[in-house]
Amino acid sequence: MDNLNDALQKLKLTAADGTSDNVEGCLDCLLQALAQNNAETSLKVQESGILHVFPRLLSPHCSCTAKVANVIAEIAKNEFMRNSCVDTALIPPLVQLLNNRDQDVLLQTGRALGNICYDSHEGRNAVDLSGGAQIVVDHLQTLCSNIDAANQKLLTVFCGFLLNYSNDNDALQAQLINMGVIPTLVQLLGIHSEHTALTEMCLVAFGNLAEIESSKEQFASTKIADELVKLFKKQTEHEKKEMIFEVLAPLAEHDVIKLQLVDAGLVDCLLELVQETVDSNKEDDISELKTASDLMVLLLLGDESMQKLFDAGKGSVFQKVLSWLPSNNHQLQLAGALAIANFARNDGNCIHMVEIGIVQKLLDLLDRHVEEGNVTVQHAALSALRNLAIPVSNKAKMLSAGVAEQVLKFLKSEMPPVQFKLLGTLRMLIDAQAEAADKLGKNIKLVERLVEWCDAKDHAGVMGESNRLLSALIRHSKSKDVVKAIVQSGGVKHLVTMATSEHVIMQNEALVALGLIAALELGTAEQDLENAKLVEILHKLISDDSSAPEIKYNSMIMICTIMGSELLRKEAQNMPFKEVVSKLRRHENKLVAQQALVTEQRLIIES
Repeated sequence: MDNLNDALQKLKLTAADGTSDNVEGCLDCLLQALAQNNAETSLKVQESGILHVFPRLLSPHCSCTAKVANVIAEIAKNEFMRNSCVDTALIPPLVQLLNNRDQDVLLQTGRALGNICYDSHEGRNAVDLSGGAQIVVDHLQTLCSNIDAANQKLLTVFCGFLLNYSNDNDALQAQLINMGVIPTLVQLLGIHSEHTALTEMCLVAFGNLAEIESSKEQFASTKIADELVKLFKKQTEHEKKEMIFEVLAPLAEHDVIKLQLVDAGLVDCLLELVQETVDSNKEDDISELKTASDLMVLLLLGDESMQKLFDAGKGSVFQKVLSWLPSNNHQLQLAGALAIANFARNDGNCIHMVEIGIVQKLLDLLDRHVEEGNVTVQHAALSALRNLAIPVSNKAKMLSAGVAEQVLKFLKSEMPPVQFKLLGTLRMLIDAQAEAADKLGKNIKLVERLVEWCDAKDHAGVMGESNRLLSALIRHSKSKDVVKAIVQSGGVKHLVTMATSEHVIMQNEALVALGLIAALELGTAEQDLENAKLVEILHKLISDDSSAPEIKYNSMIMICTIMGSELLRKEAQNMPFKEVVSKLRRHENKLVAQQALVTEQRLIIES
């Protein structure tokens, strides 16, 4: 420690007269002390005030410049030293040294700036103001093709600097992207794929930049997919695979890159990895299986990549995921069901899948998860069934296969995601299927559960789907028995509330259902309709200029229908309906204008 104190004292004195030999000796002593105990030595440096003489030692003409930068790099490993480095104006001369041609000076300067920037807003801001990032990006572009070992070390340091400079800082990441750093990093990865340290640094930098939405377009214009897949194929270590996965996941959110990854052969790698890890109990293997299967599902979210992998039902990937459904591995069951749901985003695919018997595979899977089942698997399988039920030609086939009965087994579920998909599946199944709607609408347990879920204010999706299914049961069955079941279960008030939804389609569905209730069972429902303030809501809907034409049209039909109830007729007579309806006779929509004329005449007769 005495040697260190002497060295610090000499540095103060010799820096002033520029005696370089003495300075170099002092710096060697300082570097040795930092190697033995970095934190304690750095504290001594801070207390000594020696940092103030460093700017003048960072001259491009000084023979000890590289050692000074090395000292700064070492002390900046300590968080408490970084602001001191900024406060003593070390950043501007360090940035100037980035224009030096000496490789050792560049290396140590890159280290110093990178360490000062690490988790330091002040350090990054100072480097930004001095223009350091652009110089480093220019160096990377110039030195990119040089595979000399010393140059690769320098490139690794520069990549590390850019990472520390921009990490968790959207503005600085965007700045680097605008400087064109992404194509350069991709090129580096391709040229230096055998250099482990540089490759890993590129991957971490990619992971940092790939989260920024604006980066995706730049990545899509490079060979990133080819390079990552090529690199992935070489990996045997779990940690290296994880590093690549961390880059692939955000990039695979971009549809163009999805297709590029499929074309580059990533899917084969993922399938192979799944095969290798599926029966393993090792933590790393379980993690890889999850990541690989999740990434496979993500690739299927792009329309082009999905269709390519489906390949008219002949694709090897499509065939493979079918084998995942009967697996005993929950992760594979989940991935298989999600994959089917993604393949089922196209009517042609859906029709083909129903024809080859996928519905039964999904029903078998659901059957394994009825009692204390895996919620994510339930949700995924129901998602797949819902999508498969969209094409008209599939509905009757799926109903015949017992889909509705199997889905109803999950009515007792208390999990909103499962409830939401259950409701959506049933709604798709009964669309234009009168017999099925009639059967389900008479199921009191279902209707009561729907009415209960219509009050699920904490879960808007479940609440909305419950209302829509109630309406659908009435609209598609047109059955008095179904209407009675819904009225007696307290569903009317929810349909009236649904008529005030912000979504026109839901408003319209509610009004059509309410019109059928009024036409089929007005006497049974009139008290509930009055309590729900239906008349007041109808007046508001036809008076509101922002109401869609179909809403005005169906509201006026409803007004005519409720005239059959003395209770509701009296309420309507006490409101200025005639004036509003009279104005609607001149509405630009012909159907609205015609219905306004009919409604006005009915109001006159009843007045």
